[in-house]
Amino acid sequence: MKLLSLVIPAYNEQDNVEHAYEVLSDLMRRNSIEHEFIFIDDGSKDDTWSLLQKLALEKDNVTALKFSKNFGKEGAIYAGLNNCKGDCCIVMDCDLQHPPQTAVEMYNVWLNGDWQVIEGKKQDRGKENPVYKLFANVFYSLLKSSAGIDLHGMSDFKLLDRQVIDVLASMPEKQTFFRAMPGWAGFNTTVVYYQVAPRYKGTSKWSKKSLWKFAMNNISNFSSMPMQIVTIFGLIFFAFSLILGVQTLIGKLSGRSAEGFSTVILLLLMIGSIIMFSLGVIGFYISKIYEEVKSRPKYIISQRIDKKNLKGESSGK
Repeated sequence: MKLLSLVIPAYNEQDNVEHAYEVLSDLMRRNSIEHEFIFIDDGSKDDTWSLLQKLALEKDNVTALKFSKNFGKEGAIYAGLNNCKGDCCIVMDCDLQHPPQTAVEMYNVWLNGDWQVIEGKKQDRGKENPVYKLFANVFYSLLKSSAGIDLHGMSDFKLLDRQVIDVLASMPEKQTFFRAMPGWAGFNTTVVYYQVAPRYKGTSKWSKKSLWKFAMNNISNFSSMPMQIVTIFGLIFFAFSLILGVQTLIGKLSGRSAEGFSTVILLLLMIGSIIMFSLGVIGFYISKIYEEVKSRPKYIISQRIDKKNLKGESSGK
């Protein structure tokens, strides 16, 4: 029997972790799927860790990892990939908006086929804030046009074969975008469609600020489009300056030179704005390079609990 690892990041999910374990564990047993749980506490401020400790000490198939602070969902997912033992793994949310039955469907498609990645694709985005829905559509459209990666309807809900797990876990880069990495790597991929389920309890942990940061980081991770925008602005203003220069020269030679003080001020303001914008884009990419060359870990595990490791341990990756 092939072992399935269920990788479940958790941030302030005290109302969901036990429920998620019970529902998924029961479903896996009924479908005769050998499985393990990898729960990752991403620096929660509630009782998530104490509940995960209890589960890990009581259950043979649960490993609980605690981060030293909130490193974000990307770090939590990669911690799960680095610590799972399965022949394949499924990454899913703790609030079970990723339907458990779809996880079983993914496993069966993988088991009976030759697929290395099974993507969970939303049939629709469910009851979501219209602003967030618009933001997501714009983000995925930009990513598709700039990097050639179509992630419309995709999420972090996916099954990965062991070969894919090992490849992703071995990548040295610190600024990652898990949602797009399996597709970028080019493994055999198919899609399973699902309906987004209502959140069992709690609210979304994504704020407008975190969504904006998420979008900017991941567009820059997969595309140089913002840098190309700077080049385009430069070309546009170069052409504009040529036209204005020729016009000014003709006016000077013909004795019809305009006073144009307001025009000069306006041009200076426009050019200054473009220069500052361009410096901001360049600075953003330099900051990304700086983050990479520091080689700090994606995450730091302050404690690991399972029945084989009752005292826990610390590590970073």
